Amino acid sequence: MRRIFALALVTISCTLAMTILIAQRGPAPDPLVKENATVKLGPHTYVIPDNNVGLVPNVGIVVGSRGTLVIDPGLGRRNGETVLREVGKISKNSELFIGSTHFHAEHTTGYIAFPASAKYVNSTVQEAEFEQGGMQMVQMFSGRSPATAEILKDAARRPAAITFERNFTLDLGDVRVRFLLVGPTHTKGDTAFFVEGDNVLFTGDVVMNNSFLAATAVSSMKAWLAAFDTLEALKPQTIVPAHGEVGPGTIIATNRSIMQAVQARVRALKAEGKSADEVATTVQSEFQAQHPGWPRANGLANAARSAYTENQ
Repeated sequence: MRRIFALALVTISCTLAMTILIAQRGPAPDPLVKENATVKLGPHTYVIPDNNVGLVPNVGIVVGSRGTLVIDPGLGRRNGETVLREVGKISKNSELFIGSTHFHAEHTTGYIAFPASAKYVNSTVQEAEFEQGGMQMVQMFSGRSPATAEILKDAARRPAAITFERNFTLDLGDVRVRFLLVGPTHTKGDTAFFVEGDNVLFTGDVVMNNSFLAATAVSSMKAWLAAFDTLEALKPQTIVPAHGEVGPGTIIATNRSIMQAVQARVRALKAEGKSADEVATTVQSEFQAQHPGWPRANGLANAARSAYTENQ
């Protein structure tokens, strides 16, 4: 029951955030992965940038001598087909794998376009999250626009062919990709992907570039700070966030400093006798004023509540 309630809170907060964003920016562009836009980041690693379009992820492609991995295959069949066409331009491998940074629809449901032979590799935690709330999120996103509803009309859960608990290493031939479960951060099943040798790290919503972090009702400040330590220890040179611009490895430290500042401010306000709601409101207002152009400011309140609860 608690899991269902937490997922409902996440869905509600995502709906509110989307409503506010649309009201501020006007009608959003259709959530389509851009074709012929693939960028090479390393000898084996590529990204299809999101171009800052909502419900479009930065899609990762890692090509080895034997197999190819797609990370976050996009929203629905149409986007998955676009991703597959981009894969075909840079890889002739018949062995295909799929991974997702978290269970949200734009990071998963493109997999329905992939052939049955493609192996979806996922953590047991993320599998459970999609089973419990994935299709609810599909329904929520479908209400965004007629175009989005059309893209998601046949969206469905694709069970993983390979599951793991915390860590998994995928050997694609002459390159290996490490899967690391680091949640509960943005979601319980947040998973990072580190391309060994290329030193490229796909972080999902756990590390962002010039953006606040999208904390939710399931987020743990302690887990998020621990995730920064885990990811920084990999010494990545390039970071690909779930959304927004690709950045250098140093953005982990930037994200950490913001979250530690939130944590410190929460402790000070709590010591003054402020309630959790008062602290959340104050923290969001103050930090948003410091970085007025950064998106996802609504996550600050959730981060503050987590820090408030964990600071006992």
